[in-house]
Amino acid sequence: MRASDASSSVDPADVARFDAIGDDWWNPSGSMRALHRINPLRIAWLRDLIIRHFKTLAQAGELPLAGLTILDIGCGAGLLAEPLARLGADVTGLDPAPGNIEVARRHAAETGARLSYRAATLEQLADESPSFDVVLAMEVVEHVRDMPSFVGTACGLVRPGGLFVASTLNRTLKSFVLAIVGAEYILRWVPQGTHRWEQFVTPEELSGAFRSAGLREAARAGMVYDPLRAAWLISRDMGVNYMIAAKRP
Repeated sequence: MRASDASSSVDPADVARFDAIGDDWWNPSGSMRALHRINPLRIAWLRDLIIRHFKTLAQAGELPLAGLTILDIGCGAGLLAEPLARLGADVTGLDPAPGNIEVARRHAAETGARLSYRAATLEQLADESPSFDVVLAMEVVEHVRDMPSFVGTACGLVRPGGLFVASTLNRTLKSFVLAIVGAEYILRWVPQGTHRWEQFVTPEELSGAFRSAGLREAARAGMVYDPLRAAWLISRDMGVNYMIAAKRP
């Protein structure tokens, strides 16, 4: 897909919604507090997955993801990109919302995080034909207009032997009750209108998209909230939130 066709995957309304969040991205009690709460689980799962896949063994004093390149598509203000960079990876954060990238760069400068950011669409970056060890689309595919095309383009940036990883919301009755009615209208964990249930993606749809791009599934896991522990946990239950990884041969 050419950069001129970027609108086929980018949803301008969603871009504008997230672009308006501004510095509140980094407020753990603000509008993105649900993402802050789930972030430690995502980071731990990704770290272990990447180490296991690439069989990396950090030397004394070396960070566990040193030497690996990671593209974080839809990085927002860097909530995931920064921690991965601190684990030693060479991270590029990509987001079509320039306001998000401005906040991300400012926060990285304040914290001393070493990574790069690009204000561009996935299709614009793909026109440059880069490649990465790991390509992430975390909480992104439910916000694009053409999921199969988006995933195909993202997978095209994965180096041979590399990984594509996505996290998203399953399109089930359970996800409608918990992620839309519960999280947006009752608990108000996320702003109302953040998600549209009809854009949620089933694991079968997502795996079909990356298989069409020549990748094979490597791992999958559900994520559930335990109210008794007030924490997110890895689970076999993929009825609402889940992560899935695929490898390029």
